[in-house]
Parts: sequence; structure tokens; C-alpha cells
Amino acid sequence: MSPFDNNPPQDLNNTERLKVFSALGSDTRLKMLQKLCEGEVHISELARELDISVPVAAKHATILEGAQLIERKVYGKTHVLKLNNKNIVSALDILAPTKTIEVPKGTTLLEALKKVAVVEVRQDYDFENIVSTNGEEGFFVYEVDGKLLDKTVKNCTFEKDATVEWKKLEAVTKLKINIKVKDEE
Repeated sequence: MSPFDNNPPQDLNNTERLKVFSALGSDTRLKMLQKLCEGEVHISELARELDISVPVAAKHATILEGAQLIERKVYGKTHVLKLNNKNIVSALDILAPTKTIEVPKGTTLLEALKKVAVVEVRQDYDFENIVSTNGEEGFFVYEVDGKLLDKTVKNCTFEKDATVEWKKLEAVTKLKINIKVKDEE
């Protein structure tokens, strides 16, 4: 088991969001995060790779830690850092518009969506899939009160007040590979 906590993502308040955006406002901290995307790193190794002193790296690590963008584990005098990117995603949620609607009991999610957005539905074999929301094409998932459901938007009905987060699946780079082809000799 990893010595790092594996806490579930949580909604950030505005103060926490400001810490995240502030922490991301430094080239040095962005470079640190890029290095940490490759895996856990000892703070002195990180300082060496970025060509900065250990105290400077520690200062920047403290800021990233305060924004909960990294986790630090201390083994005696050894400090190991690990990326915690959950807060980056949560911080961006503030940019999503919020709509409030009233619907009768038994309303489906599809019916509710159509009240607040232009929804394009396409029939694919036996399934109806939402292929665009407000003209933005893509694949969409949703959470109701913070939980992913295994129901289609036509089968998800509301019997009580709920909060729905409608999310477009975005292509996020997990690995970038620079391919260099050498000339034949």
C-alpha cells in the first residue's frame, strides 16, 4: 500500500480554488508539476532536475502542497513528493454555468436537460445517445448528487431534489511521446 492517502475528490470552496489558481501561476511550480506527472520524486532530485536550490524547491513545494496539488511524505530527512491533480479538475468546476429548474416528480434527466440546453440525440442501434449539448459534440457522462449512475438519461428519473453535473469527456493527455526518426546512415 502506498504511503500517500487516496482521498476522493471533493468540491472546493472559493478560497481553495484561489490557492490552486495562484499555485499554478508560477513557471517553476508548473515545471515541478510536469516532473511529478512522471511519478514520485525526492525533493532534492526535483531541485537538481529544475536547476534550483533545495530551499527554493521546498518553498514552491509548500505552495503546491497548500493548494493540495501535491502530497509530501517524509521519511526522516527525506521528502518525497507526489502529484495530486484532483484539485485542478475541481478548481475548473467554477467555470461551469449553474441552472435551476422545477420539474414534476418522475421527470427524466433527458427531459430536464432539454429545458436548459439544446440537446441533440442520435439513435445508434438499440440506444439513443446524446451527441451534443448546446452545439458541442462529444461523449457525455453525468453524476447525480456526486454519484455516477448506470442509467441512461431516459431511465434516470427524479423523485426528489437533486444536483446533476453534466460532463463532457475531454481528451486529456496521459502520456506525450516525442518520436524522433534518425536518418539512415
